[in-house]
Amino acid sequence: MISNPFRNQSKGRNLPLWPITTVLVVSFTVALVVASSVFTAGWGLLDVHGLKPEHTITSQTLFDLVKLSFGVVAGAGGLVALVVAYRRQRIDEEAALRENEGALREAIRLHTERFTAAVSHLGDSSPAVRLGGVHALAGLADDAPSRELRQTCIDVLCAYLRLPYTVNSDAPNNDPAARHEYLALRQVRHTIIRLIRDHLRLCTNHPHTWQGHDFDFTDGIFDGGDFTKANFSGDGLVDFGGARFVGGMLDFSEARFAGGKVSFRGARISSVVSFSGAHFSGSAVEFDNTLVDRGLFRFDDAHLNGGVVNFRNVRFRDCEVSFTETRFAGTAVRFGDPSFYDSGPPLFRESRFTECLFLFLHTHFNDGIVDFRGTAFMGGNIVFGDAHFSGSAVNFSCAHFGNRMSFGRTFFSGGVVDFCGSDPEHHATGTAPSGLVPDAGQPLPRGLLLPPAWYISAP
Repeated sequence: MISNPFRNQSKGRNLPLWPITTVLVVSFTVALVVASSVFTAGWGLLDVHGLKPEHTITSQTLFDLVKLSFGVVAGAGGLVALVVAYRRQRIDEEAALRENEGALREAIRLHTERFTAAVSHLGDSSPAVRLGGVHALAGLADDAPSRELRQTCIDVLCAYLRLPYTVNSDAPNNDPAARHEYLALRQVRHTIIRLIRDHLRLCTNHPHTWQGHDFDFTDGIFDGGDFTKANFSGDGLVDFGGARFVGGMLDFSEARFAGGKVSFRGARISSVVSFSGAHFSGSAVEFDNTLVDRGLFRFDDAHLNGGVVNFRNVRFRDCEVSFTETRFAGTAVRFGDPSFYDSGPPLFRESRFTECLFLFLHTHFNDGIVDFRGTAFMGGNIVFGDAHFSGSAVNFSCAHFGNRMSFGRTFFSGGVVDFCGSDPEHHATGTAPSGLVPDAGQPLPRGLLLPPAWYISAP
């Protein structure tokens, strides 16, 4: 449904003009009231008690009376001219407004006709016609007479990506016709992704930029796609909730997310999703209830400045999750109840946490290596609460702790948490984490390796 963009303009239309006779009477009345008020105020300020009577007047006084008469006449004429000029201006403005509304109505009519034709092309059986409809909708979004109409075009393009879709791996084997149909449909879908990316790469003040708009990809199926260097700025919503990522690589490398909200809540990732080099600034990013199954999930060299990133109830199964050389500054990162099944837990090698809140709550490390080697924790709070280490090796060698780090209610049953590394040069430095180091002389939990500077063993 196409909205009416000039509805609000109609609400702000000027009131009807009064008849000229009424306006003049009101104007003269107001002028006399104002003049009388000024005269009365001046009379009172001068403390005048009466007028001096004169039976004869001089020529100078007569001349002053004549000038006063002409002044009154000139003032009345000026008042009439002012009223007439004001009415003429109002009439011209009303005419211009009606002309603009007429032009806008005509533009909307043409837009609606083109919109209907483009949408009908998207449902055509020919892939070439569908591609034409995709490009027509993108052109309509660029030429849309209002932001609302542009959002409507974007909504239709996103809705196409949410339609039922069978990827090649799900197609019947040895069926050339099905494969050709899949490749043609894939071309249409990837063209939509490319057009969205290209418009998001335009600068903020470009007339055709789509920054700040909403992009609803919920429950869509993606077998790859290129969003590299796209700029999702503004207060818009980017929603991949419930989407499936199967085959190919969905690439957000060097993309920018500034403000707004990015949601992958409930997504299913069984391919490569890369945010390498991406920048998140003040965004709310959600990966709650996401399943990463036999996929690769990368945040290498990403920058997260401010905002909140949630990984609550995320399940990692037979996959790789990498945050190598990632920079967290003033960000709240929450891993709540994540699960790792036969997969490599997250890698945070040489990452930087500056004034962050980093929560690893109710985490079970059952297998693989959690790599924090060379990571620097500077300011903020790092909390491993209710963590269970049973079979995993967590490596903090060469890490530096310049902030508060807590291991409250940590359980060891076969896992290794190593703050030492292979030699003294690889020892972790800085402040020892609280809740982890036992009192002097008390035995270390099995699997916990601490630098001598943090712990003095019993003699």
